[in-house]
Amino acid sequence: MEKKILFGKYETGKQLGKGTFAKVFHATNLDTGENMAIKVIKKEIVKSQEMMEQIKREISVMRLVRHPNIVELKEVMATKTKIFIVMEYVKGGELFAKVAKGRLKEDVARKYFQQLISAVEFCHSCGVSHRDLKPENLLLDENENLKVTDFGLSALPEQLLNDGLLYTQCGTPAYIAPEIIRNKGYNGGKSDIWSCGVILYVLLAGCLPFQDANLMNLYRKIFKAEYRFPPWLSTEAKRLISRILVPNPQKRISITGIMKDPWFMKGFKMPNGTSSIDHEHDTFSMLDKFGRDEYLKHGGMIKSPSSPALLNAFELISSMSAGANLSSLFENKKKTESIFTSRCSATIIMAKIQLLANKLNFKVARVNGSTLRLQGPSNGRKARLLVTIEVFKVAPEVAVVKFSKISGDSQEYTKFFKEEVRPNLKDIVLTWHVEEVLSGCDKEECKIPLKSCASCKDFSQNKLEEIDITVNLSSSV
Repeated sequence: MEKKILFGKYETGKQLGKGTFAKVFHATNLDTGENMAIKVIKKEIVKSQEMMEQIKREISVMRLVRHPNIVELKEVMATKTKIFIVMEYVKGGELFAKVAKGRLKEDVARKYFQQLISAVEFCHSCGVSHRDLKPENLLLDENENLKVTDFGLSALPEQLLNDGLLYTQCGTPAYIAPEIIRNKGYNGGKSDIWSCGVILYVLLAGCLPFQDANLMNLYRKIFKAEYRFPPWLSTEAKRLISRILVPNPQKRISITGIMKDPWFMKGFKMPNGTSSIDHEHDTFSMLDKFGRDEYLKHGGMIKSPSSPALLNAFELISSMSAGANLSSLFENKKKTESIFTSRCSATIIMAKIQLLANKLNFKVARVNGSTLRLQGPSNGRKARLLVTIEVFKVAPEVAVVKFSKISGDSQEYTKFFKEEVRPNLKDIVLTWHVEEVLSGCDKEECKIPLKSCASCKDFSQNKLEEIDITVNLSSSV
C-alpha cells in the first residue's frame, strides 16, 4: 500500500471512502501518532461543478461547532490544486451499516437518537441547520457513540432571507421534510427535526416510513405523512414519532419538546464538553459583544477594530485557487508586494519591524493596530520610498505579513527588502511567499509574469509547487 507524507505532518494510508468530489484517507499524525481522516478535494473539480461554496460551508460549520457527537475538524490545509480537510477518525463506520443488518433494540436506538438530538440541538443553538441528516451521515466511534458528519449542505444564518427562511432544496428524498419539497421557504431547524424523526423510525423499524418507486408518489406520502408503524414499536416511541412527523412545520414538535419527551428522557445524560469553538475568549460572550452575523461573516472568527485582520481557512482556499501565490489574498495588484507567514504574535512582528525601521532611520507611522507605514530617510530616483506593512491573523498561531511598496524606486525597494528586511526578520519568518514580480525591477523582462532578469533570479520564487499554509483548529480554535 502506497503511503505518502503530507505537509511533513501526516502519513496517509488506505482510502476510507470516495465521493463525487472528494476522497477520504486514513492518516497518522507523525508528531502524536493520532489517527485522522483526511478529506482530499481537487479544486479543479469543485470549481468546475461550482461546489466551492459548499466546501467553504462545510469548513465554516465544522469550525463553528464542537460537540462530542459531531465529527471534529482538526485543521484545513491547501495547495494550489487541492484542499485537505483533516478530521477526527471515526473507526466504527456508518450507522447505516448497522441498520442495514436489521432494526435495533429500542434501548440502543434510543441511545443513538439521544446523541443525534443532542448534536442537532447544539448546532441549532449556534445558528446552524444540517439539512442532510440520514444514517449514512451518522458515524460510530470505537465506543459505539454517534458522530454527525457531512455538513456540506448545512445552512448558516447568512443564508436566510429577510423572512428567516431557506429557499434551496437540499437533502435526500426519503428523509426530506415536506416544506422543502414545496419549495416555498422553510425553517432549516424544523426540517432537521423531521429528518431526525425519519431516522428514529428507521432505527426502530429497520425500514423507511415513506417508500415508493415513483418519486411523485413518495412525495405525496411525505406531504400527507402517510406511513404505518410496525407492531413491535412501543406506544411511547410511536407517540414521539407521531409528534415529529407532522407535515405542518408550525405544529411539529420542537427540539426542546423532544428532549422533554418521556421516551427520550429515559436514561438520557447531557454530553460533557459541549462548546462552540473558542479563541482567546468564550465564543458566546464574543457573540454577545460582536453579534452573531459579524461572527459568522468571518467564518467563526471575530475581528475587533484593534486586532489584526482575520483571514479564515476558506478565504485561503479560494484565494489560492489560481496558483501557489499568497498575494492573491490581497486586493491591490499594482503595488510591489512581498508576503511571509509567521507563528509570532502581531505585537512581536510589528515591534521587530519597528526596530529595523529605527535602525535604518526610516520614519514609522502606526496606521492602526495591524498596519505600519515606513518612509525612507531620503529621496531616491523616484521620490522617497514608502512601504506599508500589514499583519493578517489567519489563526491564533499563524499570521500573514504583507509588505507593499506604495511609492519610490523599485530597485531601492528590492535592495531594502533583500539586504535589510530578509536578514533582520529571518528569526520570525515561517515561510516566504513571493509575488510573481517580487523584485519590482524596472527591466522589461521583470515585468513579464514568471520571468525575471539575471540580477533578480536568486530573489525569485515563482515556481513554488505548494504553499504549506496550515490553519490549525485543534488547539485554540
